[in-house]
Amino acid sequence: MSDELKEQYEKIFRYCFFKVHDREAAEDITQETFLRFLESPNYTDMNKELRYLYTIAGNLCADHFRMRPSEELSENIPDDNDIEEYTALATAIRSLPQEDRELVVLRYINEVPVSVLAELYGISRFKMGRRIKVILDGLRKQFKG
Repeated sequence: MSDELKEQYEKIFRYCFFKVHDREAAEDITQETFLRFLESPNYTDMNKELRYLYTIAGNLCADHFRMRPSEELSENIPDDNDIEEYTALATAIRSLPQEDRELVVLRYINEVPVSVLAELYGISRFKMGRRIKVILDGLRKQFKG
């Protein structure tokens, strides 16, 4: 596996963990994602590897929920001096629609470039940039209000 691909492993894991909220399941899905990616004939097209990895991971996460009954999630908030700010941010992000939450995680936690996000969602790079700006503006208004 190339060094570029190894660098993506942690990002794909975080994405899967965000989707399934279960460390063990996220690890399994991440490993399955890379196995399918490496077995795929599209593996030779390295320019689109990140988009393809997220597509595989997203589909496997969806399959995970189809196979398992839903469970209530526990809230794990770290002990920190900034707990109030963290709680407010977490609440604001949780109030976003699912797709907007996913965009925030992909863009700002996994540092996925806007151009890759645009390809994943099938929209132009500029439209994706505007969409992210609207999401962030909404979050800012929640904190000011």
